[in-house]
Amino acid sequence: MKKIMSSLLGAVALVFLGGTVFAEPAPAELRGTIADYVKTQEKNQGAFLIIDERTNEPRRLEFVRVHERVGKTGNYYYSCTDMKDVKTGDLLDLDFDIEDHEGKLDVAAVRIHKDNGKPRYTYDDKDNRIPVTA
Repeated sequence: MKKIMSSLLGAVALVFLGGTVFAEPAPAELRGTIADYVKTQEKNQGAFLIIDERTNEPRRLEFVRVHERVGKTGNYYYSCTDMKDVKTGDLLDLDFDIEDHEGKLDVAAVRIHKDNGKPRYTYDDKDNRIPVTA
């Protein structure tokens, strides 16, 4: 109960002191931000382009779906997508980091997480990326 009252008083103080209180974005908003980002790139460039960190070559991808799961690590929200490589047919899992700028959501980073279901990295208990070696 003390935590609730403390949080409520803090929010009221921010409003009276001229600060703005922003609600956490809903999972649907986060997934929508990713889908819109991907679809805009596909429209403007004919495909979603990403540089493969392993080969330093561009990959042209086609949107399949945004995963249902969303989360938060540090200052970023995240979710994943399934994307199909238009040249090879490979199915890639991409991780998207999303920043919340006072209610405006922006994609901050995109990484290839899995190739055809095989992870390139995993996370430790402190949310640090750990490369997966073959």
